[in-house]
Amino acid sequence: MTTILNVLSVLGGLAMFLYGMALMSEGLQKSAGDRLRAFMAKMTSNAFKRVLTGTVVTCLVQSSSATTIMVVSFVNAGLLTLGNAIGVIMGANIGTTLTAWITSLGFSVNIALFAVPMMAFGYLMHCSKKASLKNVGQFLMGFAVMYVGLTFMKDCANAVLGEYQTGMMGFFGSINGFGFGSILLFLIAGAVLTIVLQASSATMAITMLLAASGLIDFKLAVAMVLGENIGTTITANIAAAVANTSAKRAARAHTIFNIVGVIWVLAVFRPIVKLICLIMVNLGFQDPMAASSQLAYIANNGITADPSEIEMYKNSLLYGIAMLHTLFNVTNTLVLIWFTPLIEKAVVWLVKEPKGEAEVFRLKYISGGPLSTAELSISEAQQEIVHFAEICSNGFGYIRQAINETDPEAFDKLNDKLIKYEEITDRIEYEIATYLNDVSKNEISDEVKDKIKAMYKIVGELESLGDSGEAIGRILKRKNAHGKVFDKSILDRLNKMMDLVQKGYDVMIENLKEDNLKDISNAENCEYNINECRNHLREEHIVNIESNSYNYLTGVYYMDVLSELEKIGDFLINVSQAVVGKYEYEN
Repeated sequence: MTTILNVLSVLGGLAMFLYGMALMSEGLQKSAGDRLRAFMAKMTSNAFKRVLTGTVVTCLVQSSSATTIMVVSFVNAGLLTLGNAIGVIMGANIGTTLTAWITSLGFSVNIALFAVPMMAFGYLMHCSKKASLKNVGQFLMGFAVMYVGLTFMKDCANAVLGEYQTGMMGFFGSINGFGFGSILLFLIAGAVLTIVLQASSATMAITMLLAASGLIDFKLAVAMVLGENIGTTITANIAAAVANTSAKRAARAHTIFNIVGVIWVLAVFRPIVKLICLIMVNLGFQDPMAASSQLAYIANNGITADPSEIEMYKNSLLYGIAMLHTLFNVTNTLVLIWFTPLIEKAVVWLVKEPKGEAEVFRLKYISGGPLSTAELSISEAQQEIVHFAEICSNGFGYIRQAINETDPEAFDKLNDKLIKYEEITDRIEYEIATYLNDVSKNEISDEVKDKIKAMYKIVGELESLGDSGEAIGRILKRKNAHGKVFDKSILDRLNKMMDLVQKGYDVMIENLKEDNLKDISNAENCEYNINECRNHLREEHIVNIESNSYNYLTGVYYMDVLSELEKIGDFLINVSQAVVGKYEYEN
């Protein structure tokens, strides 16, 4: 019974460790919020910045998976190119090595003594009404739960291992007898365990536990760590499963990067292990290989050794594992960063672009911070806004398709597109607005101030176009859920309205491209035609309802769609008005 309770306690400790890590990561991400995202978006102008960004962000959020998923989402939204994303992912692999050092510290120092008081402070902060304090409190509670879980896992596992020490030593000894095959076996075990647990930090903790207990030697622990680096890539691939082709390619790049790294390390496995041992000895620690042999000898023979001596062996082994993890990821990045173009080509070849998915959503003209002069920065922003408007126009094409689509499965795909476009417009608006905000921090003329003010309004109106697209998708989804169908007469009327709206898009883009736009009568005419068509269709609708030409509920959905299309017309004219300064600016 005691054994069962200890095993369950190990699993409970593991669960607490995972939950604490997730809680801590979530708290940090909430605290950083958009600042992290802005940092990632800006710091990708060269290879060094990309790697640094990935390293810093991962050190902050304590999760390479969180960073990689963030990168995948950025690529999905078109805000990072594939090449830039690969650099950030490489940096994330370096950043995650900090977790290994934190975990090794948790094994060698009883941090749980400080964890419980930390939980108390964290809870008090979490009860605060201030969001910033709540997030910090969440981080502290996550940190505390993680180390309490680690302590539980370590203590209960030691109790189980102590009871079945002989049998387990025999089992691991038999596995260890296959030479290089044993290395491959533990590598696979590390990868599989990480895939199952969805957390390389947890697998790292288990690896350290096995090593510190004398069950596996340093070489097998190294093999498990290498396997963990492969297994951790599965999270990003899962996140990219429902994303676009570029996002899938970014996730595959992470996998290729880590697999290639593991392959070349396996090719020089023994020299790498010897190098780690040499480094640890020069740092004043015991040789990790010798330390693991001593721990195994003590465990096998039931020798009562000096606790300080055992602690010394354990620390050498644990820090050696953390050192290997760091050295592997840093060296792998330094080597493979020069081959980023080849990795990019490889994933493009592996992940083919489906027919119909030729869309690329990313900032084309804004690549970093403001340029040397405000005028140049404004010109760059202007080009990006035109590009933004073109993306919005492409999104309207999906609105038209969704309205006319009768097949439920095909409609669902189109509705997903509309949701995606809404997310894209949100992100692009934020990125352009952040850039404009950076420009406005410098000394600028009144003319530039007015231009920036107009640009803020323009990107806000363009973002609203994405909102309307998603709103139309929701209306159509409700219509389909109620089994209602737009007949040919309704579709003909809506298509007539959409022709006018499309004209409005074309005119808006045309006006945005003009350097010195003074006359927006073209946009005003478009808006007049849209409003007139709306009014005419509304009058027709009343007559059709009275004559029972179509179901009342169908008519409600028809009018809702018509209203959203008219709203789009309003957003379009607002853009042209903002260009010439006719817009009524709001504070």
